[in-house]
Amino acid sequence: MFLPTTQKELRTLGWDRLDIILVTGDAYIDSPFVGVAVIGRVLADAGFKVGIIAQPEVNSEDICRLGEPELFWGVSGGCIDSMVANRTASGIKRKKDDYTPGGINNRRPDRAVLAYSNLIRRHFKQTVPLVLGGIEASLRRVAHYDYWSNSIRRSILFDAKADYLLYGMAERSVVELAVCLRNGVDPRHIPGMCYIGREIPENTLTIPSFEACRESRRQFSRMFALFYENNDPVSAKGLCQTHADRLLIQNPPQPVPTPGELDHIYELDYQLDLHPYYANFGKVRALETIRFSITTHRGCHGECNFCAIAVHQGRTISSRSQDSIIREAKKLSSHPAFKGMIHDVGGPTANMYGFECSKKLNKGACLDKRCIFPDICRKMPVNHGKQIELLQRLRQIEGIKKVVVSSGIRYDLILADRKNGLQYLRQLVRHHISGQMKVAPEHCIDRVLDCMGKPGTGSLLKFRELFNRLTRQEGLPQFLTYYIIAAHPGCRLQDMIELKKFASKELKLIPRQVQIFTPTPSTWSTLMYWTGYNPLREASCFVEKNANGREKQKMALLGKQSPLGKKSRSLSRVAKKQKRNKRNKRK
Repeated sequence: MFLPTTQKELRTLGWDRLDIILVTGDAYIDSPFVGVAVIGRVLADAGFKVGIIAQPEVNSEDICRLGEPELFWGVSGGCIDSMVANRTASGIKRKKDDYTPGGINNRRPDRAVLAYSNLIRRHFKQTVPLVLGGIEASLRRVAHYDYWSNSIRRSILFDAKADYLLYGMAERSVVELAVCLRNGVDPRHIPGMCYIGREIPENTLTIPSFEACRESRRQFSRMFALFYENNDPVSAKGLCQTHADRLLIQNPPQPVPTPGELDHIYELDYQLDLHPYYANFGKVRALETIRFSITTHRGCHGECNFCAIAVHQGRTISSRSQDSIIREAKKLSSHPAFKGMIHDVGGPTANMYGFECSKKLNKGACLDKRCIFPDICRKMPVNHGKQIELLQRLRQIEGIKKVVVSSGIRYDLILADRKNGLQYLRQLVRHHISGQMKVAPEHCIDRVLDCMGKPGTGSLLKFRELFNRLTRQEGLPQFLTYYIIAAHPGCRLQDMIELKKFASKELKLIPRQVQIFTPTPSTWSTLMYWTGYNPLREASCFVEKNANGREKQKMALLGKQSPLGKKSRSLSRVAKKQKRNKRNKRK
């Protein structure tokens, strides 16, 4: 049974009023891959009456359709930051949206968290608390660089005029908050929470203020370094950041979920479908990918500088038990729409399931080095044995014809695993590739790779040779797909020309999966983009900020002419014009 989204469903359940209403920028897909569905299921499992309003019309009273909740409103922009979902890296409005019925990008507003928070306040003046969550809020919880306005913005908690913000995955935090509000208890002690305060709690670290970050790139760099260092649940301190005369308080993060907790979350009663109310508006493309896929773990060892997973999910791997994953696979195989294929078994990176550094678990992530960059730490017990065993068990389930691993693969981890790496890759090649395997070298120039936090080309070429050899031995027409980023900090046009030469000579093809780097909040790469400085190497780095120049980098690899032409302008120039207009209006 779906969580209710209409008054008719409330009457069927015999409910007069909901405890919690969740508002999201996505259509309501009841799946463990959709954050608002997970939060809703976890709260319902804890005994709360929960409803969902998905993609409410901002120019109507649609937000009122379920009434006002008893405890709080939960607001999320959706599975993807709304600005990334709505705009390309060049600032062009996207026409399609995989999370909107019908596939047309006409339901999700820009800055959806702010838009929905304002919508609720407009229709419910003195309402119950507004609680922000999801990746859009999580990555904007402190002062941050905003690419779309080319400026440093305040914590989204202030701009949304919300009461609380739950960062990270937040299942445990949201239940604790609901219990506190139901019992009339002050919730501001909850780990994983941000709130606005007047006093600095004990054992809290003060970071540079919003005003200091706005005025000084050096202060912004210092702030981000302290913010990033205090994301580990074992070692992190609470943070305090001044915004004018008020304080943003960030409590330390929640502990990493145990295997048992993850098992329980992913085995809740998801319907694996689009809610019928939203199905009336058309199909949702995302459902095709996530309906028959399985999450095996959370977190990532990689810490790629352009990726926000380390800040949102964490650097510590938390893996589900094999038995839980097998139970979920059997449930999928009995679904009426199942046709025999599980489309993915993985996580942020597929081959990080089942192993973690004991030092990290006990003392927290190291502050002076990373787990697998520039080299894989000797204390990281890289072992694909558990994943091999899991895949073997999945293949034996009746009704399952094919199990695909379509999540990204870290080829350097496969090469580092002398015990099981070769066997793992052989299993993938033989059973778990649907024609192609995704790998993400991102570039070939060492200087650029260093800015990205990615390994050099040596491991890529070794892996390619090994993959091709195993593919020939198996007699299967399979190939590698390479993901590339253009215009990342440190990358010049000439570097993309060199990348094309490398791809043609060494990879024997020109990669077509190329994206222009988009600076998103709370990543090291975005910090480099704003400051022109790589604090991890204490050196300046070139940054291409002109929209036409960024597009040219992509086209240099693809061998095409930039579609933007001479009339294009960088987002920074657009932002400067907007600021001039605002000043003129004040005058």
